[in-house]
Amino acid sequence: MRLVPQTRLLFWVAAVIVPLSLIATIEETGPLIAASGVGVIALAALFDALRATTALQGLSVELPPVVRLAKDREGEIDVRVRNVKQNARRVRVGLALPAQVGAEKEVEAVLLPAGSERSALPWPCRPRERGKHLVHRAYLEAASPFGLWAVRGSVPVTCELRVYPNLLTERRQLAAMFLHRGSFGIHAQRQVGKGRDFEKLREYIPGDGLDEIHWKATAKRGHPVTKVFQIERTQEIYVVIDYSRLSGRVGARAASPAPPAHEVTKSSGSVLATDTTLERFVTAALMVGLAAEQQGDLFGLVTFADRVGGFVRAKNGRTHFNACRDALYRLQPESVTPDFEEVAALIRMRLRRRALLLFLTALDDPVLAESFVRSMDLLRRQHRIIVGMLKPRGTEALFGDTPVENIDDIYERLGGHLQWNRLRELEKVLGRRGVRLQLLEREEMSAQLVSAYVNVKQRQLL
Repeated sequence: MRLVPQTRLLFWVAAVIVPLSLIATIEETGPLIAASGVGVIALAALFDALRATTALQGLSVELPPVVRLAKDREGEIDVRVRNVKQNARRVRVGLALPAQVGAEKEVEAVLLPAGSERSALPWPCRPRERGKHLVHRAYLEAASPFGLWAVRGSVPVTCELRVYPNLLTERRQLAAMFLHRGSFGIHAQRQVGKGRDFEKLREYIPGDGLDEIHWKATAKRGHPVTKVFQIERTQEIYVVIDYSRLSGRVGARAASPAPPAHEVTKSSGSVLATDTTLERFVTAALMVGLAAEQQGDLFGLVTFADRVGGFVRAKNGRTHFNACRDALYRLQPESVTPDFEEVAALIRMRLRRRALLLFLTALDDPVLAESFVRSMDLLRRQHRIIVGMLKPRGTEALFGDTPVENIDDIYERLGGHLQWNRLRELEKVLGRRGVRLQLLEREEMSAQLVSAYVNVKQRQLL
């Protein structure tokens, strides 16, 4: 706790001492009068300072234990000021928020009404970075009885700010996929066809395959009987996220009102927000989880770098989605090389049932691509595998539609063509193993990944 002089004290010092100083130079008794005036001001200031030590007594700040916010979206922290004495007073409140949680104000003045022990103070903020952020202290300031001093002090608080990925934009882009269109609506309808779950027996129809005939029922009834299957309602979908060194690469995205990191272009002065590759992976994974929930499938997560970081068994329901979101919101890139063999061995050991595995990683490094191909031999016979990676900038065929303006563009296009050719070869190698490689655009990543899942679902490839 410390005392800070207020404007009122400075005003009275200037209003009393300056005139008395002039009188002291003119009148014979001026020094005595000036000393008396200064003494009065000093005694008043001292008395007010002694009484000010109790100005913060009975005041405290209360914050909720956990506050859930979304990145780049307006949020609010429910701050409550407790006034035990329940007397009317004006105080100023300050919160020591982390830099990643952008608050519109650092200090707020509030009038505590008489007869009320707790007063609500909504604290607006706009988080700039996903993750877990802690608030440990709050600050209070109250005026002394005469208003000559301000008393400032800090109080300990415990509050955890959980900043989740912003899914609002992705939800809007994928809104059409959750509407009733054809056989794919808000809830997946049971379809009779070439599924794996037994549906019923029916009379043989010319054209039915021999593998569809139920031979025991045929022998019992004396005429051919065919088995009918239905599409599985609860298939397992796992998103496998790589948070190793290549996931920390940054790429520009659409403009944002309050970006977590930004750069101003010299030509236009516009602000471009930036997202890491891992940020896009996390958002896309949660969108796949929402799509799987809508279709009645089970959704799970695997995260890995040089070791397996987390494993969430596939389930469904709102509680399970929140658990998956809590498992991802603190995920940050690590400067290590991914170990594909270890994550493949864990999946082979933990997943006995056939599942759709959506790997989100980067394979533009030839060494990592070779390691990934070897590790897929453990999984490709049991599971359906799709590999999604962000398309590297400039990766396209040499004779594309983009015109060449100078010699630097020629070398840049040549390098992009070589990289495009390597990825095409990798796609063929993985394709021969039954693994599909899909290059994803940064802004359309979630939509493309959900479309790949929907395509597997509709074609009954799982």
